[in-house]
Amino acid sequence: MPRVTNGPATRARRNRTLRKAKGFFGNKSRLYTAAREAVERAEKFAYRDRRAKKREFRSLWIVRLNAACRPLGISYSRLVQGLKKAGVLIDRKNLSELAIHDAAAFEAIVAKAKAALA
Repeated sequence: MPRVTNGPATRARRNRTLRKAKGFFGNKSRLYTAAREAVERAEKFAYRDRRAKKREFRSLWIVRLNAACRPLGISYSRLVQGLKKAGVLIDRKNLSELAIHDAAAFEAIVAKAKAALA
C-alpha cells in the first residue's frame, strides 16, 4: 500500500499563508516559517485594533467637540449634560461632523443645550 502524505493540503495551507504575507519585508514574505509567524502577529494586531479603533474614534470626536464648544462659551461635559436635559438624541460622531461642516447648525444645538442648563 502506498504511503499517504496529504501533500496537496499542506501545500495549499502554506500557499495561503504566503499569500497573506505578500508585501511583508524580507524573508517574512518568502519563507513559510517566518511568514507564518508574521501573519499570526499581524492577524492578532488586526483583531485587537478593530476593537481599539472604536475607542480611538470616540475619543477623537470628544476632543473635536470640546474644541468646537470652547469658543461658544461651554465645555464638552456641560454640552453633553445640556443635550441630555434638552432631550436631544444625537451621537458624538454626528455632532462632531456638524461642528466641522455646518457651524450654524452646531451653534443652534449648543444654544439649545445652554437653554436647557439655565
